[in-house]
Amino acid sequence: MPLYEHVMIARQDLSNAQAEGLIEHFGTVLSDNGGKLVDSEYWGVKTMAYKINKNRKGHYSFLKTDAPSGAVQEMERLMRLHDDVMRVLTIKVDEHTEGPSVQMQKRDERGDRRERR
Repeated sequence: MPLYEHVMIARQDLSNAQAEGLIEHFGTVLSDNGGKLVDSEYWGVKTMAYKINKNRKGHYSFLKTDAPSGAVQEMERLMRLHDDVMRVLTIKVDEHTEGPSVQMQKRDERGDRRERR
């Protein structure tokens, strides 16, 4: 089955438990349609570059999935209809990277950055 990565932004006035509950909810949508949620990360509340639906911040979540395209389309459709989800980005990838995403790595572990002067 194809591999996908999704980034979801939920409304800022949700609690952390509710935002993580959205990940579980959409994971069950995938499993009901023949796919599976490989890994998920909750990135926390982050400030956005511009306002979306009068919100300046949002709960960011990252999902790694292994699902047929029909299951992904159904999940995206339900995300667009859900009132708490503001934006979704889905990317098809060749393989999932091991370990935490770049967003979750500590600043010290990011070796490709220059030192400040």
